[in-house]
Amino acid sequence: MISIKPLLAVLVSLLVVPILVSSRTPNVREAWTFAAASAKFLIVVSMVPAVLRGEQLVYTVAQVIPGAPIAFRVDPLGMLFALVASSLWIVTTAYSIGYMRGLGEHGQTRYFCFFAIALSSTIGVAFSANLLTLYLFYEILSLATYPLVTHHQDAEARVSGRKYLVYILGTSIGLVLPAMLICYHLSGTLAFSDQGFLAGTGPPQLMTILLFMFVFGFAKAAILPFHGWLPAAMVAPTPVSALLHAVAVVKVGVFSIVRVLTGVFGIELLSWLNLGTIVCVIASCTILIASLIALSQDNLKRLLAFSTIGQLSYIILGVGLLSPKGITGGVLHIAMHAFGKITLFFCAGAIFVATGKRNISEMVGIGRRMPVTMTAFFIGALSITGLPPAGGFLSKWYLGLGTLQADQITMLVVLLVSSLLNAAYFMPIVYRAFFCPAEMAMFENRVQEAPAFCVVPLVLTALISIILLFYPEPFFSLARLVAQGVTGG
Repeated sequence: MISIKPLLAVLVSLLVVPILVSSRTPNVREAWTFAAASAKFLIVVSMVPAVLRGEQLVYTVAQVIPGAPIAFRVDPLGMLFALVASSLWIVTTAYSIGYMRGLGEHGQTRYFCFFAIALSSTIGVAFSANLLTLYLFYEILSLATYPLVTHHQDAEARVSGRKYLVYILGTSIGLVLPAMLICYHLSGTLAFSDQGFLAGTGPPQLMTILLFMFVFGFAKAAILPFHGWLPAAMVAPTPVSALLHAVAVVKVGVFSIVRVLTGVFGIELLSWLNLGTIVCVIASCTILIASLIALSQDNLKRLLAFSTIGQLSYIILGVGLLSPKGITGGVLHIAMHAFGKITLFFCAGAIFVATGKRNISEMVGIGRRMPVTMTAFFIGALSITGLPPAGGFLSKWYLGLGTLQADQITMLVVLLVSSLLNAAYFMPIVYRAFFCPAEMAMFENRVQEAPAFCVVPLVLTALISIILLFYPEPFFSLARLVAQGVTGG
């Protein structure tokens, strides 16, 4: 079904940028940001019923090369990702006001402008109809987020920014671009298909090489050893870390890999060449190593960064299992991880605004001073660990069922061990916050939370994390539609 809605969803936050630049007061600037975020979310939501009915919305912007126009296609996978990104932009905008104003940050107009451009790029990736369109918006996102990563403009920010560009642009230009050219040469098209378009186009050895080029080339997914940019990017303001490095940027990397695995290679080709096992091994190594590194971190944002590296590979592992339940769990984890992890980043930022503390060792007894924030942190930690009553339990449940359905018992062991490691680095933080002996506490019993603009968003995302366990719609239905479409069952 031809519809201009996908293009409008991409453009709405882009068109608001000139208004933000010319806004005379912060209140006007932020009101327009809220308006654009709300409009984007409503446009995305308006397309959900059609996608749930099995329809696809398509729109061609321009014919660039035969078989690879700049075009959009809204399907269940893209819709799930777009729903997550567009809804959390609204929440993060509110949080940004409390954080940026609370700390008196400079360059707030620049910050909100590049945030808007980044969200346009994210939705562009979500709704891409082919590999060329996805690559275009992937690169725009890389350039738009560089000013956000280097927002503080000090020596540490500049070093981290260079590392960010070297990893992100270096891999996409050095690996993804040539892989894309090879795919076009072999097949004459770059259009995504539920069955993939590479089957029968080249020898198995070439297919294996292309797989590695795509998996490691989309470095936003932070698969080891191309993960170093993510901890370095934690120098950015916490709202940037929260949305872009827990939702938009990293999820764009994972989404791109999932789209290539299902829409370029196809499940049948991956199964025939046993490439799914290779994907699972790569993801498993990243999950376990990142979780072990997280155990040794004292800086809270760095711990969350390494946790994110591990959690992203759950999604890739689920698709690599090539089983309907595994794919359902992996795709569903895009949403469940987003709400859980953004809650944790919001909490880390609220703690910094209220106390100036960044290190876990300095937060003993902080639950007495910030009970609301630390309760939300506990809920977010439960979701990431995969424990009820948070939504992360549901996605990890289906990932576990997927390992059994694929007869991959080793991968089930990886999931269980990694969940234990998640608990090992999150639960001691909660214990220190609430249950440490009074004489060891670094904070008095008086309650002093961060400003309301910081606290309300983290409470909201924590509550949503709980609600998603009991009512996971429409994310669960969209994830099942993805699995049915690519596996045929």
